[in-house]
Amino acid sequence: MLNHKDHFHGSDLEQIEEIYHIKKEDIISFSANINPLGISGNLRSSLSHQLDAITTYPDREYRELRKCIAAYAGTQPENIIVGNGSTELISLFIQTYAPKKALILGPTYSEYEREISLEGGSTLYYPLREEQNFQLDTADLCAHLNDSLDLLVLCNPNNPTSTSISRREMRRILDACLQYGIFVMVDETYVEFTAEEDQVSSVPLTNYYTNLIILRGTSKFFAAPGLRLGYAVTGNRDLIRSVNTRQNPWSISSLAEIAGRLMFQDQEYIRETQSLISGERSRLFSLLDSWDSVTAYRPTANFMLVKILKENVDADQLFDHCIRKGLMIRNCSTFPFLNNRFFRFCFMKPEQNDRLIEAFRELLG
Repeated sequence: MLNHKDHFHGSDLEQIEEIYHIKKEDIISFSANINPLGISGNLRSSLSHQLDAITTYPDREYRELRKCIAAYAGTQPENIIVGNGSTELISLFIQTYAPKKALILGPTYSEYEREISLEGGSTLYYPLREEQNFQLDTADLCAHLNDSLDLLVLCNPNNPTSTSISRREMRRILDACLQYGIFVMVDETYVEFTAEEDQVSSVPLTNYYTNLIILRGTSKFFAAPGLRLGYAVTGNRDLIRSVNTRQNPWSISSLAEIAGRLMFQDQEYIRETQSLISGERSRLFSLLDSWDSVTAYRPTANFMLVKILKENVDADQLFDHCIRKGLMIRNCSTFPFLNNRFFRFCFMKPEQNDRLIEAFRELLG
């Protein structure tokens, strides 16, 4: 058991390798929340024949890519901003909008607060409550909005709680924010994994609300974090012009542009992913929900938040137990409002999930 407090992100496999002396190739990462199918076979075979694309600059306006994204997401090409991963787009939006005071739903991804702080803004957190199973109380959130706020940040589905806000609830939030002049940034990184994307995604609302921007990427659903391809959707044309002015030209490589066009049209891969995740999400939640040693919070994305109830076991010990078997989970104690009784894991292939459950059972069963 390690006696120091190392909390590892899903991308920290080199660090894990150094500390635990386990080859990173032998680690199954249940921490990174990435599609277990890997990149699609269509992308793998097609992209290898397009290497000559790197001898030319991509279209500076990325017209064909934006058309593909618009068709995939259900919006218009002129509402799309493409970027070098959703992380770049978060940064560009925060730099452009420069909020002085933001409200963030927590616990959640730390990059939002970091970017706001770098631009000189301050952040407050509105906590999702454990006693409500981390489900948002929309009316209570709206009651906490006021004209001192410039920005509201929502991750939907939220990481790490795997809870979602419905489109109907999002309308109520956006209406309340309009009253106070608050802009709303929604990170939909995990929305394609949900069983009811058409009831969760806020993309259609960009046709009606100019105080809304939605961020998405290809790292998780399309298993392509190294591609660095993300996009934003907004109906606010002034914001689009401002972001485009600030953004460096050719921020997406020629190969990433081609890959994007291939991925967003690969319907077989999309269906296979959604079927796998839906089945494993239901199976694993039902299983862990029956254990007295944990509380499993009902997930809507491709990962689940769990609280350890068994005495003398915490997330540090469970992480250590699992990683020594080559299974990497996420200790959630670094997230706001959580402690080292909480951990998160994503859904992989059935046989891999079974190995993880067996490791859980050895310590928690």
